[in-house]
Amino acid sequence: MSKEFIYTEIADGIASQIRNGLLKAGDRLPSVRMMCKEYQVSMNTAKRVFLELESQSLVESKPQSGYFVSRLMSVKLPLPEVSRPSLIANNDEPDELISKVYENMGKKGLTFFSIGIPSGDLLPQAKLKKEIINATRELKDGGTAYEELQGNLKLRRMIAVRSLQWGGNLSENDLVTTNGGMNALSFCLMALGKPGDTIAIESPCYPGILQLANGLGLNVLELPTHPTTGIEIEALRKVIPQIDLCLLIPNFNSPLGSCMPDENKKEIVRILAENGIPLIEDDVYGDLYFGPSRPKCCKSFDRDGNVLYCSSISKTLAPGYRVGWIAPGRYKDKIMKLKLLHSTSSISIVNEAVANFLKSGKYEKHLQQMRRALQNNYQNYVQTIADSFPEGTKTSRPQGGLSLWVEFGKNIRTTELYDLAIKQNISIAPGRMFTLQDQFANCMRLCIGLPWTEETRLCLQQVGTLAKKI
Repeated sequence: MSKEFIYTEIADGIASQIRNGLLKAGDRLPSVRMMCKEYQVSMNTAKRVFLELESQSLVESKPQSGYFVSRLMSVKLPLPEVSRPSLIANNDEPDELISKVYENMGKKGLTFFSIGIPSGDLLPQAKLKKEIINATRELKDGGTAYEELQGNLKLRRMIAVRSLQWGGNLSENDLVTTNGGMNALSFCLMALGKPGDTIAIESPCYPGILQLANGLGLNVLELPTHPTTGIEIEALRKVIPQIDLCLLIPNFNSPLGSCMPDENKKEIVRILAENGIPLIEDDVYGDLYFGPSRPKCCKSFDRDGNVLYCSSISKTLAPGYRVGWIAPGRYKDKIMKLKLLHSTSSISIVNEAVANFLKSGKYEKHLQQMRRALQNNYQNYVQTIADSFPEGTKTSRPQGGLSLWVEFGKNIRTTELYDLAIKQNISIAPGRMFTLQDQFANCMRLCIGLPWTEETRLCLQQVGTLAKKI
């Protein structure tokens, strides 16, 4: 029997016992060593069994204690509704609300459920400091000189190597570095769109993308989006004659945390290529998967150079370093001209430090720890929401990323909830921030990138208590 079959057979057997109620929430599972002895398998195979069960949110690990049947098995919160935005381009930006929420960013004493970045407590800050010092020593002129226009060669090589995980097969020559993920998206939108063009996006969508598209004079057309599988393909087909470009976050998008199935990604790439419509793919959350393997990207299925793949380390390693990149396909010349005009060079010391961090293998070890922390956070958030939030609350079921989408009953407006929460030094992100239309007034996004502590639990509990008062 193959090793692959053994591990899946064992995982399926335990999963069946959990789902059938033979193993109940909170029950302790055999240790890894006991699993090895009972099933006559290697340590690595036993660990893969638990990783697979964790990816399905069936078990959870507790440091120094072992594995237990997940408390989520006793939580039956329904999924939010599929979004149904108007299929008419709209530009009603909630600018005042966005400014209100983000003006507190960095303020001391606040619990930020609103800002979609990982807490510094989840990042390898000491190791990064050492890499910065080493980069200063290694670079010519101590890093004071400009990089080549396309970006740090070592960094581009390491990004290309990592692309093999998701079927990208990129080379260093396919990539252009940028000053963060939003800078990458900006270059793509400026290269492909002009004022008056129409761009198709998910709904709800990350506010920064909405503001960027609006600022460039684009008409934004929001597509119906399922909280688990992403945009509805049939809806995209219907609007093809109306749109000039498309921007999607297929893997663990913010705010839903949805992940498109591979067949959907492949079909979307085909539809857009056939109609000559460029696809900008934002993959900043792709490395934060909860399952056993990294999901593929739309770029994985790109045969015509029609997909402009954008990513960064802002959600995984160092938000403030502003290190991003684009694999622009056949639009590379346009992107290079824009980079020359707008920034000329990325920050050489930082890019060298990040390249060395990736090359050393430290990045992958960090990601393993971070993914486990985020998945545990997700489970703790959902349990607290089930215990403390109003009856009828719905939550998304992210398979990775940093976001949890919460939908209340229609009588609860989250702009009002924000005003109540901020008085308690708690910041949330009201759902109206994530659309240019009159929708999601009873929804909010919570960032699961905070360290899970008793204080975090109490603050989340307080949000539920305030919602009940409304």
